[in-house]
Amino acid sequence: MTTSTADLWDERGAELASLTTQFRDFGAQPRFSGPARTVRCLEDNVVLANLLETPGDGAVLVVDGAGSLSCALMGDRIAGLAVANGWNGVIINGAVRDSVALVALPIGIKALGTNPRKSGKGGVGELDVEVRIGGAAIRPGAMVHADEDGVVVEL
Repeated sequence: MTTSTADLWDERGAELASLTTQFRDFGAQPRFSGPARTVRCLEDNVVLANLLETPGDGAVLVVDGAGSLSCALMGDRIAGLAVANGWNGVIINGAVRDSVALVALPIGIKALGTNPRKSGKGGVGELDVEVRIGGAAIRPGAMVHADEDGVVVEL
């Protein structure tokens, strides 16, 4: 991603939604963009882990974890899958773990915070559905742009 989210907003604000959620950066690449793939899950990461095992083709996974910080939805092992399979980034409305290892991975990762507790493994979640995070609706396939200033999504 070469154009900042602020510049994108200045150029195309009427075509974009800005997520109001204040994410923290965890990956080595704070600037990333790509078409959205989405997962909605609560304290269960099986669906997102399975998706990250597939080719990402430069996509950004947007995970609606309902803002829960009770457990981590992604750690270094799952983030490593994303890197190996060509994902540009992961945005999690929830927690991650292994934050020291995540910062070394060549991928964009944004999340609310950290928790060392593992998530459930029941396989409960929805794939490629519209999710709402920070006042914005994110549809599968919508272009997502993220950097140090935040996240914008094309309407």
